[in-house]
Amino acid sequence: MGRILTEKDVEAAVKGGSVYAAGGGGWADHGRMLGYAAVSVGKPELVSIHELDANDWVATAAAIGAPASTTPWEMQGVDYIKAVSMLQDALGEKLSGLMIGQNGKSSTLNGWLPSAVLGTKVVDAVGDVRAHPTGDMGSIGLAGSPEPMIQTAVGGNRSENRYIELVVKGATAKVSPILRTASDMSGGFIASCRNPVRASYVKKHAALGGISLALKLGEAIIAAEGKGGTAVIDTIAKTTGGTILVEGKIIKKAVLYTKEAFDIGAVTLSCGSVLHVMNEYMAVDGRDGARIATFPDVITTLSPEGEPLSVGQLQEGMQIFVLHVPKKVIPLSSSVLDPTVYPSVEKAMGIELARYALDGAKG
Repeated sequence: MGRILTEKDVEAAVKGGSVYAAGGGGWADHGRMLGYAAVSVGKPELVSIHELDANDWVATAAAIGAPASTTPWEMQGVDYIKAVSMLQDALGEKLSGLMIGQNGKSSTLNGWLPSAVLGTKVVDAVGDVRAHPTGDMGSIGLAGSPEPMIQTAVGGNRSENRYIELVVKGATAKVSPILRTASDMSGGFIASCRNPVRASYVKKHAALGGISLALKLGEAIIAAEGKGGTAVIDTIAKTTGGTILVEGKIIKKAVLYTKEAFDIGAVTLSCGSVLHVMNEYMAVDGRDGARIATFPDVITTLSPEGEPLSVGQLQEGMQIFVLHVPKKVIPLSSSVLDPTVYPSVEKAMGIELARYALDGAKG
């Protein structure tokens, strides 16, 4: 049976989602806004994919963009709802549920408000348990699909007349960049609903149970918070099935914002380890240069208090702990196992990923 999401689930989703954000941005406050709005106007319901009929329509609720605090973004809860209704209109049929492309500080809650208002179920499935830099990595195998898809985007800074509503149809690879452009024009962050597929497809290709994982982790963090930072860090490692890979002081942070709206670079620790960044943490090398963790493993930096830190929060001189959850202990979607999603990221970062990511023997 489904689970009605309530006020106490909001903070758990934000806190658990923040660990799986893997250093990605997003805002915890945006997540709280979406969650509290949802539970106050209705009863969002979390369901397993097995509770839907094989032919039911499921789409992905997402927020697109990598807004720095310098961009004039504005995204209201109503934008997420409008994006879903516009997709339903274009499809000509009702959506039964919404999944998300990835967990994150706010993305774990992207489907809650439409669920509360429109009645679409929050499907316990994600395009990737952790956050990732490109939409392809969470596209559940649709990145290279020639099938025409529908994608919508809604939002923007109203006072600067940047508000945009957009419906595009076409192969995913061709229409996704249009939404990124719209996001940029709207002020850097826009709500989207995209790629309606049958529930049977989601069941086969998504990472199932990904939202429950974030909720369970968040509940454990909240329960440990009164016991101090070490207890929180231990709880995060134990609940995720991970370990603290390395700890150390940040001696160098060299991360640059590119015109393609990515933060790319590396963070070097006093212990000799290097964290490779493209919006999120994508790989960790040991002091000898040997690879010790690679996407789709979960890689997250924690403060001594156990707070997940995004790349943007890191500063030279900070002491951090690096959490590593090997890919073999988390559900994986078909998109993170798709060789075609890696070359563009490898090229942008200048490091190898696919060889490690697709190697079944390595955890």
